[in-house]
Amino acid sequence: MPESKKNVLDVVIGYQEAVKVKEELAKTGSDFSDQKWATANTIAKLHPKRLTLEVSEVIDETESTKTFRLVSTGGPLPPFQAGQYINLFVEIDGVQTARPYAISSSPAQRDYYDLTVKRVQDGFVTHYLLDHVKQGQQFLSTSPMGTFYHNPIFHGQDLVFLAGGSGIAPAMSMLKNVFDNGLAHQFHFIYASSYIEDVIFIEELRELAQNHDNFKLTEVISRPPEGYQGITGRLNADLIKELVGEVHNKTFYVCGPTPFNENCQTQLDSLDVESRFVRIEANGPPKNPDQLNHWPDSASMEDEVTITITGKGSFKAKAGEPLLNSLERNGYSAENACRSGECSLCRVKLVSGNVFNPPEAHLRVSDKQFGWIHSCVAFPTEDIEILL
Repeated sequence: MPESKKNVLDVVIGYQEAVKVKEELAKTGSDFSDQKWATANTIAKLHPKRLTLEVSEVIDETESTKTFRLVSTGGPLPPFQAGQYINLFVEIDGVQTARPYAISSSPAQRDYYDLTVKRVQDGFVTHYLLDHVKQGQQFLSTSPMGTFYHNPIFHGQDLVFLAGGSGIAPAMSMLKNVFDNGLAHQFHFIYASSYIEDVIFIEELRELAQNHDNFKLTEVISRPPEGYQGITGRLNADLIKELVGEVHNKTFYVCGPTPFNENCQTQLDSLDVESRFVRIEANGPPKNPDQLNHWPDSASMEDEVTITITGKGSFKAKAGEPLLNSLERNGYSAENACRSGECSLCRVKLVSGNVFNPPEAHLRVSDKQFGWIHSCVAFPTEDIEILL
């Protein structure tokens, strides 16, 4: 073995130990072949591609929100980082689709995952879950995934969470993780809601704030009832500065509807918060892509275009509908998870035509060079052909 290669391997943790084991096995005429797939099988147990989950309880949180407690039908649930999500697969009126939902329960327990779901106007899956799902119903899902979690090495211990609506879900998981593990983090939670009756987990949050010195809760209502005495209006830079004080060296987590996330980003930018200290959880494709920069002037959201799948068929769709949604609606599918342009699982190859890729598509240079698009956030602005 060349000396340079030997020196490199010597510093690999566990290499010398593996060499010694191999030498011992060689004395008996054996080798590592009996351990083939051992690593892959271990990974599959810790992070299986699919889980079968059963609804053990449906908890009413508000008039518009429910928490679905999901247990495994076989084997332990995989571990997860507080703030991660699972992608829940459903079939509604013959349409097979999926949606990512953040886990709101603590990662310190592995008996169940809690998914807290708030009704979305014109929502497809949320309406189905809130109106039809009962105890005992089963679903397929992915294992937990996502990058919206606390990294103590890079994010420090002074945390501010800006949440809007159902953006409370990952915040609750992070908060419970802090208390369950006795972490020394300072956690300031600023929770913005439109109406006081829509505030989720509010009694639990108030009790936690009262009992823990390292947790501060601030409630902000944008459409308060008459006589309301709390903080009102939309989050802005002045209010954020007033509430949290010095913004530098704090890590900001942002989760809520897309307009909420965009507004928080703008306000934090105006406060000169470094991008490395801002973590924003993507929350689906943009609702109005035609209002974003670079949407073609010649295209309308209502334009009807033809989507052709090479060798499989074609169908009509609206330019303002995400490509992945129209594919599922017409009986086609692509592997997906985040549905926000981040994970890249739903990549398809654009053979011809043009699509609008919003900033959250996070396309790599090679994607653009070779014609790959993220179908969950791609909007066809003319007739296109794709390869699935």
